[in-house]
Amino acid sequence: MVDHARARKLAKRISQIVAEALEHEVKDPRLSMVTITDTRVTGDLREATVYYTVMGASLDEAPDTAGAAVALDSATGVLRSRVGQQTGIRHTPGLAFVLDQVPDEARRMEELLARTRASDAEVARLAASASPAGDADPYRAPRDSESE
Repeated sequence: MVDHARARKLAKRISQIVAEALEHEVKDPRLSMVTITDTRVTGDLREATVYYTVMGASLDEAPDTAGAAVALDSATGVLRSRVGQQTGIRHTPGLAFVLDQVPDEARRMEELLARTRASDAEVARLAASASPAGDADPYRAPRDSESE
């Protein structure tokens, strides 16, 4: 029987352990800008997927996602043993690291929303100075009694 609450608790604990280990124990410089965003554990507690993002050192610099992926792959054994020591469960879940796409998608959505706001403002500006093509109100004309 699957205990989803236990899987969520274990996922949260794995996130904390991996983040602390990356910050204090793993001395790879490629992992200095890696942030753990989420962890998902299967219902049988055998596999854990750890989602991460890589921040650039500056706003102009692109993050080194390929280097971080290689460094995380090489550090998986150390991180898995650390998870096993600190969780105390019978079977330590296998760790798989996946680059989190949420920050990139959020940035793309923000850019789309900014372009939409700019085009809406342009339409509103054009509409404010626009005048009707024909009469100001063509539906309010008095009716001719002769045409009826």
